[in-house]
Amino acid sequence: MAEQHPALTYRSYLALDEVLTAQHPRSSEHDEMLFIVIHQVYELWFKELLHEFAHLQRRLEQGESAPALHTLRRILTVLKVAVAQVDVLETMTPRQFTSFRGRLDSSSGFQSEQFRELEAVLGRRDGGMTRHYPTQSPGRARIEDAMARPSVHDSFVRYLRASGYDVSDADLHRDVTRPLHPSADLQRVLLEVYADDAQPAHVAERLIDVDEGLQEWRYRHVKMVERTIGSKPGTGGSEGAGYLHTTLHRQVFPDLWAIRSQM
Repeated sequence: MAEQHPALTYRSYLALDEVLTAQHPRSSEHDEMLFIVIHQVYELWFKELLHEFAHLQRRLEQGESAPALHTLRRILTVLKVAVAQVDVLETMTPRQFTSFRGRLDSSSGFQSEQFRELEAVLGRRDGGMTRHYPTQSPGRARIEDAMARPSVHDSFVRYLRASGYDVSDADLHRDVTRPLHPSADLQRVLLEVYADDAQPAHVAERLIDVDEGLQEWRYRHVKMVERTIGSKPGTGGSEGAGYLHTTLHRQVFPDLWAIRSQM
C-alpha cells in the first residue's frame, strides 16, 4: 500500500508553525517584538544572499554573462530591501529600545554567523571574524570554509579569462586565503573590458553596484545605531558605532574602483 502523506498546504510548505512561533521576547515591552522580527528577517535575507552569491559564482566561472547579470539584479534588489528595512527599525526610539535592551544579555549582531560568512564570500580574510564562535561550532566552520575558497572577486577574474581577456596567471591563481590587494595587471585588463563595452563591462558595473549597495547598508546601519544608542557600547559589549564606522569604506572590488580615475 502506498505511503500516505498529508496534503501540502501554504502553512506546511512555508513551515509557518515554526516560523511564526520563533519569536520569544524576554520582556513585556511592546517594541521587543519588532526588534526580534526585523533581525530574523535580516537573517533570512542573508541566507538568500548567500544562496544567490553561490549561484553567481557558478555562472561566472562558467562564463555565462546573461545568467550572471540576472542574478546580480536579484542581489541588488535584495540589498535595497535590506537598506529599506532600517526605516522600520528607526521607528523605535532610544527610550523604547532601552526599555528591553538589558534583557539581551550578551547577544549582539556582531555574532551573526551568516553576515560574517557573507563577508568572507565577498573576499574578507580576517582570522578575527571567527573569534565570537566556539571552535567546533557549525557557524565557525562555515566562515572558515568561505575564507578558504575563491571569493566572488576570484570568480569574476575567472569569468574574464573565460570571456577571452588576457588575465595574468598571478591574478588567476592568487592565494585565495589571503586578503585581496589591488593589481595593476588586472586593472589593465579591466580598462580593456570597459573599452569593449560588451557584457563583461556590464557585469563589472553590476559588481560595483553590489559594492556600493553593501556600503550603503553599512552606512544606514551605523547611523541607526548612533540614532538609537549614540556612542555607547553595543549589546554584548561590542564596540557599537565606533567599530561600524571603520567598516564604512571597506571595498569588495578595489580594482574596479581604482580604474575610475584611469578612464
